[in-house]
Amino acid sequence: MSDERGKGMGAGEAIAAQIRALILEGRIGVDERLPGEQDLAARFGVSRPTVREALKTLAAQNLIRTRRGSSGGSFVNRYGIEEAQDQLVSTAIMLMGLNRIAPEAVTEARLTFLSAIAPLACARRTAQQVAAMRAEIDVQRNPATTDEEFCASDVRFHRTLANAAGNPLIAFQMAAVIEAMQPLLNMLTWRGRDRAEIAARHARIVSTLERRDATALINELAQLSDYTGRLVAEAQAIAGRSRVS
Repeated sequence: MSDERGKGMGAGEAIAAQIRALILEGRIGVDERLPGEQDLAARFGVSRPTVREALKTLAAQNLIRTRRGSSGGSFVNRYGIEEAQDQLVSTAIMLMGLNRIAPEAVTEARLTFLSAIAPLACARRTAQQVAAMRAEIDVQRNPATTDEEFCASDVRFHRTLANAAGNPLIAFQMAAVIEAMQPLLNMLTWRGRDRAEIAARHARIVSTLERRDATALINELAQLSDYTGRLVAEAQAIAGRSRVS
């Protein structure tokens, strides 16, 4: 029950958190209809406006959907890995935007994750994934490719490498680094990077993946991480001098 005070949050947020816990624990199943506003208000000891606020919060989190009509109401969504990944990426973008994660931590995280999955990626990669990564290198080597397109290609390249591990949970965990933080890292380093150098490093990564040499792949990833780290340091130094002058 709730007395509408909440602890560290509003009453609506507190009720939303309790309903969310019931959903995540499986006590309210997928596609199951939630009790009506009046029943929920009585159950939690709150007003109907507070229940509506809680339901809006849950809908914004994509946990429930609302349907109108005689057979309508609020229903638990079928929450898949894609929806969870979207939410993870959004959170990572927000954290990076608020400068709560240093760029150095991004490069370290990417190297750590990719190095950890290298043996799986080498063992499970498909010919189609190797071809897709080579196609991205062609994009990166094309003089007509814009900076935005280069960044997008870089993301797809690393996403394919993560997917080569053949484990959806690994791909999910990698999303925060690859899908969200990597584009922001690209924004920081695009002025100083050498496209030909990055494409050449990517080509060596693909070659090690193609011949299933995990040790060589880890080494190539480390060298790419060192290169990226130098670019980040240079970009930060330039930004620091600009703020002083």
